Amino acid sequence: MSDIQAQISVLKQTADPAVAEAISRLIANGEDHELNRINVLDFSKRAGLDEEQAISGFLHASRMGLFDLTWNVLCPGCGGVLDAHSTLKSLRHDDYHCGLCACGYEASVDEQVEVAFTVSPRVRRIAAHDPHSLPLWEYFKQVFWSSGIDLNKDSFAALTDEVTLDALELPAGEKAVLSLQLPSEFIIVFEPVTHAAHFIDVQGEPTKERQQLSLVYNKAHPPTGNMTLRPGPLRLSLDNQADVRVLPSVFIAGDALHRLLGKRRPFLTAKRMLSNQTFRDVFKADNLNVDQRLKITSLTFLFTDLKGSTALYERVGDLAAFDLVRAHFRALLEIISSEKGAVVKTIGDAVMATFIRPEHAIVAGLRMRAAMEKLNAERGTTDLVVKIGIHEGPCLAVMLNERQDYFGQTVNIAARVQSLSTAQEMHITGPVIDAPAVAEILDREAIRPIPKEAALRGIADKVLVYEIP
Repeated sequence: MSDIQAQISVLKQTADPAVAEAISRLIANGEDHELNRINVLDFSKRAGLDEEQAISGFLHASRMGLFDLTWNVLCPGCGGVLDAHSTLKSLRHDDYHCGLCACGYEASVDEQVEVAFTVSPRVRRIAAHDPHSLPLWEYFKQVFWSSGIDLNKDSFAALTDEVTLDALELPAGEKAVLSLQLPSEFIIVFEPVTHAAHFIDVQGEPTKERQQLSLVYNKAHPPTGNMTLRPGPLRLSLDNQADVRVLPSVFIAGDALHRLLGKRRPFLTAKRMLSNQTFRDVFKADNLNVDQRLKITSLTFLFTDLKGSTALYERVGDLAAFDLVRAHFRALLEIISSEKGAVVKTIGDAVMATFIRPEHAIVAGLRMRAAMEKLNAERGTTDLVVKIGIHEGPCLAVMLNERQDYFGQTVNIAARVQSLSTAQEMHITGPVIDAPAVAEILDREAIRPIPKEAALRGIADKVLVYEIP
């Protein structure tokens, strides 16, 4: 048995067997481009796999060395990869700049950081392991644009036929001249290796005189600029003084380009990865640095606490109470994981968990109540009563006590909302109940939320909350 077959055999024991088998087939039979920056959500959809199990499978495969995991900072405008990191720890605090869109962005882990998987060169060598050997359009497709850009056969044809006036590969140290006929459009001369861009506003009366533009490519000072030219001939001189091949491409920044870049598909975000239980369990050392503060614009927090646990220990004795509490934790943790959540920490008999979307948290909360009722019925008691609070909002991902945690007012409110519960009722906030999917769930379950204002400790103003009876 080869080393790879042995690793796949181990993977089948740690991950879902169907996912492990699909990964094995991909490594053996996939085309080169299919093994570069794999979009796990798209892969799971095409293979008919559960998303969470597919993510878990690729994470285990990466930990075993079958894949390299990358955190790619994306431009929200064009979907280009502004920087690629092998670890989240190297994500910068300062702005990332997109030459194509001429904008700067502070990386938010919600939709601006893509998590992708590339087969390890030790497992199988693919063309993208040497990106400067890729043909021009394959470089754009596999290196510059993220896996969220849906470049299918038709859109790829539109890129090369409708959007591009000209494009070429220019080796290091060489020069070239392009003779172009400028239409009355906005033109971008973009180079994806150095992320250099020059913008040309073509307007006015057409001219037959040849216009001139010279661009020098140098990694230290990528050319950026704006100019106005008239429709007509252009002599574009290009000088590659960078130490790598460059790929200057002349795009028409019109409707066709915007349609092409606007066609997106879901991808695995850093926000979702940070709220993935397998990632938290398997990649504990690869989360954040102590001084990092990553902004998340929207995350849902669920807090639980076991009501009257001290009295429970006194009533039934330490051993019986400990078994009950353990059974309660097992049920809660299984529900959180199965509803696409992750446990941030347990504090005594309390649990803090995160979910990407409010509807996942509300379903988890309802299942938790039902699970406690089942455990009580099995034991003929009413000892297990879980108080639940849910809130959604912005926060910071941080490292606290050598563990990836969250900080901010959203976290504080979620914890305080949980304390409002006195029995099996659940309390949620306005941002949670305003989510359309949450309203649908409550309607389906015939649950009528009870609105009320509550004073929360440490929060200046009263907060409108909803009791879920």
